[in-house]
Amino acid sequence: MTAPLTGLRVLDLATLFAGPLAATLLGDFGAEVVKVEHPSKPDPSRGHGPSKDGVGLWWKMLGRNKRTITLDLSKPGGRTTLLRLAAGADVIIENFRPGSLEKWDLGWPELSAANPRLVLARVTGFGQFGPYAHRPGFGTLAEAMSGFAAITGEPDAPPTLPPFGLADSIAGLTTAYAVMTALAARDRTGEGQVVDMALIEPILAALGPQPLWYDQLGHVQPRTGNRSPNNAPRGVYRTADGTWVAVSTSAQSVAERVMRLVGRPELIDEPWFATGADRARHADVLDEAVGSWIAARTRPDVLAAFEKAEAAVAPVQDVRDVMADPQYQALNTITTVDDPELGPLRMQNVLFRLSATPGAIRWAGRPHGADTDEVLTELGLSPADLTALRAEGAL
Repeated sequence: MTAPLTGLRVLDLATLFAGPLAATLLGDFGAEVVKVEHPSKPDPSRGHGPSKDGVGLWWKMLGRNKRTITLDLSKPGGRTTLLRLAAGADVIIENFRPGSLEKWDLGWPELSAANPRLVLARVTGFGQFGPYAHRPGFGTLAEAMSGFAAITGEPDAPPTLPPFGLADSIAGLTTAYAVMTALAARDRTGEGQVVDMALIEPILAALGPQPLWYDQLGHVQPRTGNRSPNNAPRGVYRTADGTWVAVSTSAQSVAERVMRLVGRPELIDEPWFATGADRARHADVLDEAVGSWIAARTRPDVLAAFEKAEAAVAPVQDVRDVMADPQYQALNTITTVDDPELGPLRMQNVLFRLSATPGAIRWAGRPHGADTDEVLTELGLSPADLTALRAEGAL
């Protein structure tokens, strides 16, 4: 079965993490992705986090469905080779600091001259212009600068950063969407364009209407821990067997079901129970009612009772629970990929299911430069050309 992006050619020049993730998402649905890395300084994700037998595990996921080549873009031979690759590509994704490609005479004028239909996605911390454009940019800075950290954590505790690449992940998803949007425009106009993606922007969009609230009401959202200012009861509650469950009552009908379930139906008749915001102002009362009921029961009993009452609940799971969860198993969310270096690997499957043209993980991340000769030979370079590029240090 032909994948939906079969025939789309992508050059992934990016590192850590948003740009490479965007390329991974395109590759999952059939795009031919070639990962271009420096000959002596590979993508740092290869060494990021835990490894097994000296092989980085993060890379196995981030590098899946990509062929890998080495190329030093600062060398004349590397520049020429990239332009040849660009001539046959649809998309280039890069995350160098603004001005880096231009320094190597590989800016948009040169790339678009080589291929007027090319889409160039430029992923940086702060965008291609503005007072911060040339600063080093990482997801942690975006999480702090966007307002995410300011609203995360307990009211009397410091702002809290996520222990994973949240801003990078959101930007990677957004970059894949932006690339597809630019390609749709190219289908109409015949011309490519530049995507300017700043890490600080997609996470701000994900935070919801905070700027609108501030603009219209002067409201600055505070830290509220696991509580929500928009509804209650809402949060995590400890069970009798020492585990945790999360409860949400965003819908009024669900809030009423929860109170009946925990034996406090009289609270439904309180005037303040009629809206989520009013319930949130009485969160202490509601949390005590729900928390004490949950604390007297084991997690399996709590989940079963909530399900029977058609109330919204979920276990707070760690990765061990996720791997064994029957819903994830039914969706095939965790799939097994055979890898020549490490054997069978279990990792997240493609991001969504298409009924007619599904995506697939064809292979996990490959060794540094494993496909250099094959890819460049397909480009038309001869063995002598490859030898000359290696002698120059371009490969």
